[in-house]
Amino acid sequence: MSRPSANIPVIAMLPRPARSKIGCLLVLSLWATGATMAAETKFIDGRISIRGRASSSDIVITATERLAGAVDSLRWNGKEFIDSSDHGRQLQSACSFDGGAPGPFWAECFNPTEAGSRRDGAGPKSSSKLLRLQAEGAELRTLTQPAFWLAPGDESSGRPALNDRVLSEHRIAKRIRIGYRDLPHVIEYEATFTLPSGEKHRFAQFEAVTGYMPVEFGTFHKLDVTTGILSPLDDGPGEQSQPVVFSTADGAYAMGVFSPDQPAAGYERAGYGRFRFVTEKVTKWNCVFRVRDENRLAAQDYRYRTFVAVGTLETVRRSLTALAAMFR
Repeated sequence: MSRPSANIPVIAMLPRPARSKIGCLLVLSLWATGATMAAETKFIDGRISIRGRASSSDIVITATERLAGAVDSLRWNGKEFIDSSDHGRQLQSACSFDGGAPGPFWAECFNPTEAGSRRDGAGPKSSSKLLRLQAEGAELRTLTQPAFWLAPGDESSGRPALNDRVLSEHRIAKRIRIGYRDLPHVIEYEATFTLPSGEKHRFAQFEAVTGYMPVEFGTFHKLDVTTGILSPLDDGPGEQSQPVVFSTADGAYAMGVFSPDQPAAGYERAGYGRFRFVTEKVTKWNCVFRVRDENRLAAQDYRYRTFVAVGTLETVRRSLTALAAMFR
């Protein structure tokens, strides 16, 4: 599939094929953060779930060992909101860098990806490495050493991988919590990307969170968080500056994203992406941040806070509008 041509590069565009399922049991030692978190979390049949009540149903978020702790499923009121197939179509985080290479930036050429690599396909294992895991009640925390999306020698749309290994030295830590203050349909999603020393990059693109959704979530909206008005949003593909909301045609189910960290300085007309893959029967949204330093990006933590709302279209509209008002 070809990518759109735009002045602002788009991250993680390629759709992903269907998967096979497998289960296993894994017990992980956890890092000592958060006094109320469990000291040990067990994957049962390769899965772990958190849940929180939202109206008449629980929101249930499931992470799997197969995806190195990335979110494999998000369900509410009997509906699945994530089209998880290979190791790229999930609710997850990823990042891309220029590698200091000259020429046009292409996101997948140096692309640490939480859930794994392209070569993982629909298989039962991830090339990414899950380092730590905590899950209790409505909160999930993970720390992942992400694999590069492309293996050394692979290409994306004719552009070669810039990485020389499968497993990166980067780290992606995430914290997910269902419910925020008095907004039960809002999911707090905080991603921290740790850039290792020794790499020379001038440009970074952080996909703080992306969601691949079933094709029935095919009605795209943008939300004016000041007025609370939803407007139709075309297919793009690409980014614009207002939070996006995807819904079923009847508005019975919807998912939207908002970040108080948007817009990123210098990229005020971007930030929220939308994409429709007709042949592959999947839709995708994302929330993206960019950092540029013509000398060299600092080897440090880059932390981004986003919020994902699920429910009916009206519930998502009200929830994101109320949420945005909290940060004004």
